[in-house]
Amino acid sequence: MGIRKFFKGEQFTEKICLENYVAVVTGANIGIGFEVVKELNLRKAKVYMLCRNEKNALDAIKLLANLGCDSSRLFFIKCDFQSFESVKNAANEILRLETRIDILVNNAAVLMTKFELTNDGFEKTWQTNHLGPFLLTEILLPAIKKSENGGRIVNVSALIHEKVEKLDFDKINDENHFGDWKSYGESKFANILHARQLTRRLKESNSSVTINSLHPGIVNTDLLRNTFWAKPVIISIARFLANIFLKTPLDGAQTILYVALSKNIEGVSGKYFVDCKLANESEFAKNDQASEELYNYSIDKISKFL
Repeated sequence: MGIRKFFKGEQFTEKICLENYVAVVTGANIGIGFEVVKELNLRKAKVYMLCRNEKNALDAIKLLANLGCDSSRLFFIKCDFQSFESVKNAANEILRLETRIDILVNNAAVLMTKFELTNDGFEKTWQTNHLGPFLLTEILLPAIKKSENGGRIVNVSALIHEKVEKLDFDKINDENHFGDWKSYGESKFANILHARQLTRRLKESNSSVTINSLHPGIVNTDLLRNTFWAKPVIISIARFLANIFLKTPLDGAQTILYVALSKNIEGVSGKYFVDCKLANESEFAKNDQASEELYNYSIDKISKFL
């Protein structure tokens, strides 16, 4: 159907073999993350699946095997981004098993409908979507630098970052500042600034590792489970419309695969992509001073776990 094809967006079609590649994907047992794991594994990569729930992860591995994946190249690592200790343990377990990593996909995210703090003292959206992935990236970075293929880091951001002009670190954990989509947007804004600043630091050290951010599209995934889509009064209508106008998780995975694998962007770093194409992030997200301030703030907050 024509309208469905339009909303699918661009598809990643390059034929790339990933034999001997090691990939790490967060939020890997469902939605976009599941599809990314599937596509990487089918291309012969070894994939570490970072998930909060062991049963869900093992169920996902069984399903992936039924879909043609090689389960001997799929590995579950328990990781809860609402706990810095959990992130550290997961990263160290990967480093115990692997000396190098070729691809890191920071995909896991939450959209909270009410204000909550983690045991580490941060608003849950902020820690899950930014500080946790930031910590994971920092711990795994030495292994990513050892990749013979250059090493690629992918931050899954979102179009909603355009609603954010700046980050106020004094208010980020303030309940009066919190808003479900507002706080989500700030975390996605941070994903782009992170890629921008880490790119500068990698270039200064002459590293060939690249890090880019992207908007996967408006995808019909479990991320929306806490929002209005889940309200019983409109759930039937919402599902019907979502199946037509929203991308499937596989469609949403396409730009992630493009940024992680495409030979057309080898050496490209610190950029933002939409629909398998280079795109323009908001002007506020291009602020180098803001990206440096975020990096320094983030390092300070997670330093004792490095």
